[in-house]
Amino acid sequence: MELEFIKDMFNSIAPRYDFLNRLLSLRRDIYWRREMVKALDIPKEGRILDIACGTGDVMVEFIRQKKSGRQLFGLDFAPEMLYVARQKLEALPETGRTHLIAGNGLYLPFLPDFFDAMTIAFGIRNIIDRLGALQTFYEHLTPGGSLAVLELATPNQRMLKFFYSAYFERLLPTIGGFVSSNRMAYRYLPASVLRFPDPVKFADLMRSAGFKEIRWRRLTLGLATLHVGIKPKP
Repeated sequence: MELEFIKDMFNSIAPRYDFLNRLLSLRRDIYWRREMVKALDIPKEGRILDIACGTGDVMVEFIRQKKSGRQLFGLDFAPEMLYVARQKLEALPETGRTHLIAGNGLYLPFLPDFFDAMTIAFGIRNIIDRLGALQTFYEHLTPGGSLAVLELATPNQRMLKFFYSAYFERLLPTIGGFVSSNRMAYRYLPASVLRFPDPVKFADLMRSAGFKEIRWRRLTLGLATLHVGIKPKP
């Protein structure tokens, strides 16, 4: 079952996940998450859910941007990733309103219309039923609430795409496999990115799930894409 394979994969690479993210993205992943959090306008007492929260980097970024007065929830299906996230959050001064939950993004353990904002960074490509996931996110947002989706992408420019593909399909599995001792995980990564729909098609998928005012932009020469959509008010 693909879900169990992905869960086992992320559990196995959790201890080295942050180090490899910084190394393999040349620390651009930090900038990308910062831009995602900046893109959201959240009520002062709002509730935020980061889906596929992994080691908690998006939650940390919310706290760094002084949005920690809100209730901040992180959900992930890999316990080892949540363990790293908990250690990271406990090292910060403001963690009283943070909550980590083991769960599946397709079956959120919350009431409908519960969150003012939701984020998912580098996670939706691991969900086979993307439309079903987006519909679930939509259901659990308050009217007027926003969803931000950050995902790796394939650049359009021909020469850049050539070098990117060579790096992604050859060098990345070698480095990632050596450092994490799980070469298969870093073979899966480029394959999952190459299969992911382009920004226009993904925006259409968000629209099909009910989102409005959808906007997107490429980051760092098209190496990542940030989508934001709103659940309309009645």
